[in-house]
Amino acid sequence: MSSNSSSSVTGSPLSLIAEVTHRCPLHCLYCSNPVEMQRAESELSTDDWRRVFQQAAEMGVLHLHLTGGEPLARRDLPELIRAGREAGLYVNMITSGVGLTEERLATLVEAGLEHLQLSFQDLDEVSANHIAGTKAHAIKLALVPVLKRFPLAFTINLVVHRMNLDRLEEFIALAEDLNPDRLEIAHVQYYGWALKNRSLLMPTEDQVQRSLPIVDAARQRLKGRIHLEAVFPDYFGSFPKACVGGWGRQMMLIDPAGQALPCHSAAIIPGLSFDTVREHDLAWIWESSSAFQRFRGDAWMSPTCLACPRKEQDFGGCRCQAFLMTGDPDAIDPVCSYSPHHGLLQSLRVSDPEVLPIWRG
Repeated sequence: MSSNSSSSVTGSPLSLIAEVTHRCPLHCLYCSNPVEMQRAESELSTDDWRRVFQQAAEMGVLHLHLTGGEPLARRDLPELIRAGREAGLYVNMITSGVGLTEERLATLVEAGLEHLQLSFQDLDEVSANHIAGTKAHAIKLALVPVLKRFPLAFTINLVVHRMNLDRLEEFIALAEDLNPDRLEIAHVQYYGWALKNRSLLMPTEDQVQRSLPIVDAARQRLKGRIHLEAVFPDYFGSFPKACVGGWGRQMMLIDPAGQALPCHSAAIIPGLSFDTVREHDLAWIWESSSAFQRFRGDAWMSPTCLACPRKEQDFGGCRCQAFLMTGDPDAIDPVCSYSPHHGLLQSLRVSDPEVLPIWRG
């Protein structure tokens, strides 16, 4: 076995994703929240989050990402932001923008908000609102000039899939006109509600191939002005990506009820027990929790993965994806061409031309 077979911790997490609530005014077809979401009455208190942020900073965490659901649903959001900044964390908020007035934004910036991420579902209002499940597109467009009045770093996320990928050039042009600091083009990842709607959202291979030069051209055109990142769909790859930088290597996620997870979807894997910040401090969870230890290092890997020189690049791929496709979380990620299940992708990446029921959170 290789020298990296130990599941011991190799460093501190760089980022803490704080899902402060699962409440949200949107009902996006691709929502990555768990199908069984945490109820409002189970949410951590302000003091709980304040303690978590302080512990995170003491561990060496640099970035705090406030997300949900919709973090604006928390009335104590200014206090949460202030607690993050007072702990010395860089505070980013991922929001739908619904309910964010100029007055409220001023309060959040005064509390210490430094970065805001806003997602767009499409460039056409009717289609965007259909995907979001509510009338949010005009609200987002109106919010952008308001954001520009504040000393905030600003990221636009374009979420792409079969329903809008044919309009990618126009979609990028919309984002370019809004002039963010950073632009992320992210294909839907098939977890949570997106998995239920996979046949509806899965792009065709032709759509994906045609999108590649469009993204490359935009990256060159925007270089030095807008930083562009792109996340492509795993289902069309030959090798897996290093999901969240490797299981238990770079990030921690705390759900609204205080469960600590190594990634957004880890709770779908059977047999894992997730400790909570109500009962343990963050450092203990990171270093000793059985869930964080489960796929750390390479002791769990198959002989094929152990012998692969890419294992230090992709760390075995996504465990949640392996489980969802094969029923076995220890399986080689089927995206990998060395996986005996790689042929599954041929059938799973075929979009369904029939009218399908729409599942929403």
